[in-house]
Amino acid sequence: MARDEDTEARLSALAQATHLRNTERRLLRVVEHIHTAAPDDVSLDRLAEIAAMSRFHFHRVFHAVTGETAAQATRRIRLHRAAMHLVQGTMPIAQIANDAGYANVPAFSRAFRASFSLPPGQFRQQGQLGPAPSVRKSGEPIVTYDVTLETLPDRRLAAIAHQGDYMGIGKTFEQLSLLANSRAMWPQIQGMVGIYYDDPDATPTKDLRSTAALELTADAEIAAPMEEKRLTGGLSAVLLFKGPYAGLHGAYKYLYGVWLPLSGREARDAPPYEVYLNSPADTAPEDLLTQICLPLAGQ
Repeated sequence: MARDEDTEARLSALAQATHLRNTERRLLRVVEHIHTAAPDDVSLDRLAEIAAMSRFHFHRVFHAVTGETAAQATRRIRLHRAAMHLVQGTMPIAQIANDAGYANVPAFSRAFRASFSLPPGQFRQQGQLGPAPSVRKSGEPIVTYDVTLETLPDRRLAAIAHQGDYMGIGKTFEQLSLLANSRAMWPQIQGMVGIYYDDPDATPTKDLRSTAALELTADAEIAAPMEEKRLTGGLSAVLLFKGPYAGLHGAYKYLYGVWLPLSGREARDAPPYEVYLNSPADTAPEDLLTQICLPLAGQ
């Protein structure tokens, strides 16, 4: 029995290492593409395609593993390449700016000075190129969370879209609550769900898209301004988070940066969502319970 358990443990460790290397290869392809691609060929969706990852999850995985967003990596790599051209060649600054993806020299100069403490012209005259800047992840200890594999049910939702800061979605849930009260819907409500489509580390706050929703029974009526949404269940990674909602960001980083690369699993092409097991209306912040649900491919 012990021998079988040892074999199983070794096979599990091998599977984890293999999946981690696969994730590394995908992200290395992205970095190589950033180094060589034309300025208009590094959109986040294009980089997700290069990584062969769902657009819903690539941004979170890249940032959690590398310590910087894809946009930050692109800016850093291109500005260092611009610095090399300034010192080692005679290419006009306007052309260097264009190759780095900047529409004009003033915009390039501002970005270059912010990174190298000198405007491009003075940097070229100085003629010294230091080592390529590196990214070091924070030395803070990693907080771990329990993650379980579960087969979740399909959900029928009454939803209202929210645009902007995820921390502001509470006002949209307040609208849902008011509508549920006025329409006497609570006997048909089975839970509260938030769906989050964008990575807040890679998307401007004003452009973040999310959905506040009430889970309803099959026969419940849904009328404007609510709209009906269907949330497909299936195999999912479920992280149970206890504490104030402000701490969820760290839990997402663990889920995408540690658990997923080591899990041997692939994220499905569907956004993550949160299931709220209690409410801030009658629960202290430190006692709030939230399930972060990451849809997975396969059975």
